[in-house]
Amino acid sequence: MTNDDEPSFPAGCPAIRRVMMPRDTNAVGTIFGGVILSEIDLAASIAAHRHHSGRTVTVAMDAVVFKHPVYVGDLVSFFAETLRVGTTSIRVKVRVWAERRFSDGEDVFVTEAEVTMVAVDEEGRKIPVSKKG
Repeated sequence: MTNDDEPSFPAGCPAIRRVMMPRDTNAVGTIFGGVILSEIDLAASIAAHRHHSGRTVTVAMDAVVFKHPVYVGDLVSFFAETLRVGTTSIRVKVRVWAERRFSDGEDVFVTEAEVTMVAVDEEGRKIPVSKKG
């Protein structure tokens, strides 16, 4: 990366990898931001499930700034890192990278978000996180 304020490509396996398709595009031909936000939410949920076997819901997602566009055909990786497990909540950082499939295979940092997930019961009431393992 040439920009010092952008993170380096993460080690390890992403929570999700997805090839972006034409159905995901907006009117200017790039991938809808909402598609990326939805996948961030899903990646955070996957990470939260490693700490809580029951239901979790998203209660907050911090500001998301898109650094680079995502194009049809890009392979997008969503890396999830658990930052904190609290009494009823789990805080997860999700970093998003796109591999340019129809160019030189360059990896570009797209965005990141910190997502707060809360453990809930069947009626949607907050409950304690039931720590796994």
